[in-house]
Order: sequence, then structure tokens, then C-alpha cells
Amino acid sequence: MIRSLRLRLMLGAATLAVIFMLLMLPALQSAFSLALRGAIEQRLAADVTTMISAARVENGGLLMPSLLPGEQFNLPGSRLHGYIFNRDGQLVWRSLASEGEELDYRPVYDGQGSKFTKVKADNGDQFFVYDVEIRLLGGRNAAFSIVAVQPLHGYQETVGQLRKKLYLGFGAALTVLLGLLWLGLTWGLRALKGLSQELDQVEAGERESLSENHPSELLRLTDSLNRLLRSEREQRIRYRDSLGDLAHSLKTPLTVLQGVSENIAKRPEDVEQARVLQSQIERMSQQIGYQLQRASLRKSGLVRHYVTLRPVVESLCSTLQKVYRDKSVKVSLEVPEDSQVPMEEAALMEMLGNLLENAYRLCLGEVRVSFVSHPEGDELCVEDDGPGVPASQRARILERGERLDRQNPGQGIGLAVVKDIIESYGARLTLDESPLGGALFRIHFMAE
Repeated sequence: MIRSLRLRLMLGAATLAVIFMLLMLPALQSAFSLALRGAIEQRLAADVTTMISAARVENGGLLMPSLLPGEQFNLPGSRLHGYIFNRDGQLVWRSLASEGEELDYRPVYDGQGSKFTKVKADNGDQFFVYDVEIRLLGGRNAAFSIVAVQPLHGYQETVGQLRKKLYLGFGAALTVLLGLLWLGLTWGLRALKGLSQELDQVEAGERESLSENHPSELLRLTDSLNRLLRSEREQRIRYRDSLGDLAHSLKTPLTVLQGVSENIAKRPEDVEQARVLQSQIERMSQQIGYQLQRASLRKSGLVRHYVTLRPVVESLCSTLQKVYRDKSVKVSLEVPEDSQVPMEEAALMEMLGNLLENAYRLCLGEVRVSFVSHPEGDELCVEDDGPGVPASQRARILERGERLDRQNPGQGIGLAVVKDIIESYGARLTLDESPLGGALFRIHFMAE
């Protein structure tokens, strides 16, 4: 499938141009052939007139001069031949140029006066023949058929040369036309190219809306896109403000409940109830945080962000090294300095923070982060040398609330957040076994 609009238009225009020229070639050739036949007929008629003007009738017989005024009749080997036949169809005179040429032609006295036709000789040669009936010659009653003959091969050669010139001319014209069409389409589609560049700037965050410096045919589209961008921006602001207000409004009741649970816990007989209450309060806090993260870290519509990966990884690892300083974790960073990922920085921090925290918490002593570019897309990997995840459990732990590690606090929503973030950016998360022996989280970013 051809995805280029310019190439599609070019192929369509080229196809129409070729079809038009293929239809024009036989039409022009036919028109030229008819015009050439008409010119030959007129010339042969003039030659017949020359013979008629030179003819004399004496005593019922035809007298012709030894040399005719038309030089072509007198030159041996000339292409112009002259013949005169009597009423009985007998040849009574022939020009000097026709000596040695046998023409199988018999005039027909049908009262038409003149006739232009084409005949074929015994040897296969073809001739144009112009035949004029004469009933009164030199003031006397006499009937003769005056015939001028011209070989056909001259006409055929001329038509053949014309055909070649037409093919060459039309080929050159088609080449020039296609070049002009390409330039015209390039100029005409500059508006779309400009619109594409502005969209790239919007995706990169370099501008907030599209300009109005576009052809009138595109203004409807640009206006719709600008309304979409404004609506998306305003909706995101309202959404985040609403979520912030929700989080703030829930913070105080949760704090109060936390205080109540601490007071209850002071009574020995209510310790179990206090533990349950605190657990539920913690779960509510984490669920609120999870929903806030899901909403605020979504990919932002048309705007495409790119973040340099290595500084983010180094910052997170530096923080986690302090948290898990008792484990003396060895970190291997196989991330090129210029590598970038198509995500917002906050989303990348949240995603990698969860993955690296899991790796640090579960590893025996080694964590590795790597980034590799492939033609089909980039790949970011986080792996450790911990116990790993059984193959039968890998799909389950990516579900919200599912955990394999029951010894440490948490509600099992970290990996669910990671999965949501990754999928919101059109990427894919897979879980495999690492060569280090533990879990390997592989994030595959699709090539654009």
C-alpha cells in the first residue's frame, strides 16, 4: 500500500497522462495520414492537369509531346508516372519515367470524372492512382483516361518517420510533464508539510497550538486540532486539580482515623481491631495514591515527550543505595549516555522507581539496568539475582493487588502501576528469567 500522498497523486496524474498520450498518438497519426493523403491527391490532380494541358487529338488519335512540362514525368526512375488509356482500356501513352514499370491497372469509365485510389502491382509494390476521365479533348470528341501514379513507399516512409518523431516527442513531453507535475505537487503539498512540522512541534512540547498560516482548505482541520488540544489541556488541568482536591479532602479524615486507631491500640483488648483498622487505612492510602498515579501519569494526547534515561536511573539508584545500604548492592548500568525514552519524566520516575525498588528489595546482591536500540524498537531491561518469579506466576503478579512477597509490607499495586504506565505509552512489559538468576523485567518501546 502506498502511504505517500504525493506519490499517490503523482502515480494517478502520470497514469492519466500516459493514457491521454496513448489515445492521442493514433489520433494524431491518423489525422496526419489523412492530411498527407489529401496532399498527395492534390498533387497528383495537378500532375494530371499538366498531362491534359499537353495532350492533343488529331484525326481521332492522341498526340503527346516527347517531353512534358512536368520534369518528374521525363526523368527515368522518377516516383511520378503518367499513363493515358483510351475508351477500350488500352494503354495509348506512358511517360518516360514509367518505362520498364508494369502497372496492372484498368480504368473504369463510370462517369465519376475523377478517382483517387490505391492499387497493388504484381511484385507487391503499392501505388497511389489519380484517374481523370476526359470526354472532350482539344475541341473534339474523344474519351481518354488520364492517370498519374505515385509509389506508396514514400508515403509509408513519411508516416513511419512521423510515428517515430511522435513517440520521441511524446516521450520527451511526458518526461517534462511528469517533472512539472512533481514540482507542482511538491509546491502544493508544502502546506501539508508545514502542518506536519507544526504537529511535530506540538508533540515535542515546543508550541501549544497550530498556527493559522495554512491554506483555507486546511483551516477546518487546524481549527479542530486546536480545539482538541485546548480541550485536552483544560481537561488534564481540571482532572489533576480535582484529584488534588480529592487527595487533600481525604487526607484529613484518614489522619483522624489513624489517630483513632492509635488510641484504640493502647487498649490491650482492642489491639486486634486497631491492627485491622490501621491495615485498612494503609490500604485506602495506597489505593488513593495508585489511582492518582494512574490518572496523572497517562500519556498526554498529541504531545510526545522524550527523557534522557541515564540521569533518571542514576538518581534512583543513588537513593535506593542509601535505603538498602546494608545489602551492599552492586549495580551495573549498561545505558548509553544519549539514550532517550518516549515518556514524561514523572511517569519514567514512577515506573523505574517501582521496578528498581523491587529489584533492590529482592536481589541477593546484584542489579543490572540495560538499554538496547533495535530497528523494531528500543528495549529497557531491569534484572536482579534474586529468587526470580516462577513462570506460572509471572502473569498473575502484574495484576493489581497480587504479590508473591508476603514478608514485606505493601498492597501489591506497584507492578500494576508500572504496567498501566507502560501500556499508556504504547509500550509492552514482559517478565522473564534473568541470566543473573532472578527476575528480568523487559520494557519494549515500539518503533514509530
